[in-house]
Amino acid sequence: MQDFFSVLLPDAKKELRRGIIECSKRGLLHSTKWLAEMHHGLCDVHIDNEPPDNDRTFSDCQLEGIAPAEYSDYFLAKSYYDVREYDRAAHAVRNCESSVPRFLHFYATYMAREKRRLDSTTDQANLTEPNQMRDLADLLSTLRTEYGKSRLDGYGIYLYGVVLKALNLNHAAEQMLIQAIRLVPMLWGAYLELSPLIMEKQKLLSLQLGGHWMRHFFMAHTYLELYLNDDGLKIYEDLQASGFGKSIYLIAQMALVYHNKRDVDKAIELYQNLLESDPYRLDNVDTYSNLLFVKEMKTEMAQLAHKAVSINKYRPETCCVIGNYYSIRCDHQVAISYFQRALKLNPKYLAAWTLMGHEFMELKNTNAAIQSYRKAVEVNKRDYRAWYGLGQAYEIIKMHYYSLYYFKIAHQLRPYDSRMLVALGETYEKLDKCENAVKCYWKAIDVGDIEGIAMYKLANLHEKLGDHETAVHCYIMYCEDERAATDKQSLYQGFITLANYYEKKGDYDRAAFYAYKCLDSDDRKTEAKNLLKTIDWKREGQKKTAKPTPAVVANAETSSEDEMEWELPDVRSRVAATTTTTTTSSVQAAAAVAGPSSSTSSLRPGRTLAEGMRRSQSGAKTSHTPTADSSSTSIPTVVVEGTPSTSAGAAANPQTDQPGSDEASSMEISSVSID
Repeated sequence: MQDFFSVLLPDAKKELRRGIIECSKRGLLHSTKWLAEMHHGLCDVHIDNEPPDNDRTFSDCQLEGIAPAEYSDYFLAKSYYDVREYDRAAHAVRNCESSVPRFLHFYATYMAREKRRLDSTTDQANLTEPNQMRDLADLLSTLRTEYGKSRLDGYGIYLYGVVLKALNLNHAAEQMLIQAIRLVPMLWGAYLELSPLIMEKQKLLSLQLGGHWMRHFFMAHTYLELYLNDDGLKIYEDLQASGFGKSIYLIAQMALVYHNKRDVDKAIELYQNLLESDPYRLDNVDTYSNLLFVKEMKTEMAQLAHKAVSINKYRPETCCVIGNYYSIRCDHQVAISYFQRALKLNPKYLAAWTLMGHEFMELKNTNAAIQSYRKAVEVNKRDYRAWYGLGQAYEIIKMHYYSLYYFKIAHQLRPYDSRMLVALGETYEKLDKCENAVKCYWKAIDVGDIEGIAMYKLANLHEKLGDHETAVHCYIMYCEDERAATDKQSLYQGFITLANYYEKKGDYDRAAFYAYKCLDSDDRKTEAKNLLKTIDWKREGQKKTAKPTPAVVANAETSSEDEMEWELPDVRSRVAATTTTTTTSSVQAAAAVAGPSSSTSSLRPGRTLAEGMRRSQSGAKTSHTPTADSSSTSIPTVVVEGTPSTSAGAAANPQTDQPGSDEASSMEISSVSID
């Protein structure tokens, strides 16, 4: 960029002004518009008292390249051209020999035939059908002859390259466009025609475009077309720092960079600033509408649609904005009608083809969606969204090898987009190529999982393959950050899978932890409750079969600890021999401590665990068991077991309610514990 910085801004502004004049008198309207925007971005650079060239005035520059005898024919043809009467314009200057009128003759002829082709193009027609391109054959022959005689200047060579590109002679078109750029470096249209022919970064860096500073705008633009957003952003930042900071074009391109980088908030901010400085601008407003769609800002989308209609309702961008508005309202049929209207205005409008394909997918019309995506690919083969849409459409109709082909192309265009990798992994999985699927999922995780489902897909795949340990490890990693999970149903599926795994392993604390998390899901609530009941039943079974431990019977009237220590058989004999009054008073004292009912007491450890799990933000596992209170010595008869959890489990056993069993009675009394 050092050579760019060495260019003085006044000199750059003079070149822009001269380019405006040259493109304007030849009818190159889009190039004129772009150069004028760049010229306005240098409004702080004052050269108003100087002519475009030091030795020529404005009038001289405007008439340069036009023979005096051809002034009248040129002015007539130019007036016809400005009102889009292209055939009349070409006819008016058919006999002119000077460079500008002759270029206008060729260019008006090309525009007339292009207009007829587009007017005859229907929604079902192929944009590059051979019979529609036949009209350009004679024009190509004429331009080839003129080029062979060296009668074409830089602008004529540019038109020659455009015709070659329209006939899919891309290699020859690339050579002609590069030659035109070297001859006329201020012709922005040549850069725009050349950019789609560059398919990789190495080829871009190897182009011999000369040393003019305009190539940096071309480089940044092509980087964005190749989705090399960081490289393009770096160049745009350098251009802003070098004096083009007020350029509307640069602001719009930087907003597009952040859109491609999925920095939605930053992109929306830049577009809002752009609309404040240029409120009647409709360029790139369709991209701004897409950003509002992603953020589900319906009010802003409605306001933008009304504003676009008030400015120009016959612009393709306006129709696209309205289509997006109806799409977010789920009125897909109306949205399709507006996208079709945009395509009637401009059949090569890429965004409308892609978005219309999305709408057909919403309506389950896969055939129409495939046709729309194919048209988008014809317009721009680097549109990864169209390739990805084709993969999805063929996936729906279960043609997995087709979808694999299209997903691979989308991945080549967006190698660091996790969505393409996840789609590839799912397709490989359906084709039983599990090893490739695992690689795709891991790579999606490495590059940054946008949708947050790659780890879940990986865990699910390992579970299908029978590798349960790896699957559990992946499920744990997936469930660690609940807020990052976009698909809540997948998250609850991970929870219930982990709960079932740990329940089978006998780790009931972890099983209950994950099962309680599923209670928030309507679909998984019943399954989680049943699992929790199973866990409680197995816990009680373990407590019942556990070997009893010696107990200490404490009495408020006992004064010596030695007299309170007996072996377990002696305790049972003593309890069996006690009177009914003593037994009743002991049970009443136990009921006063344990709560309203013994069944309620048996459920308290489970409820306490649930409360602990729901209060725990970090997901740590805690165990809540009742303990003895030192202040409970005022109770007449208390039995303190060695393992309180065992006694609680024994109290919940229905067999303890059977009469006539001394052991059952003793277990009923000895199960009383202090909470």
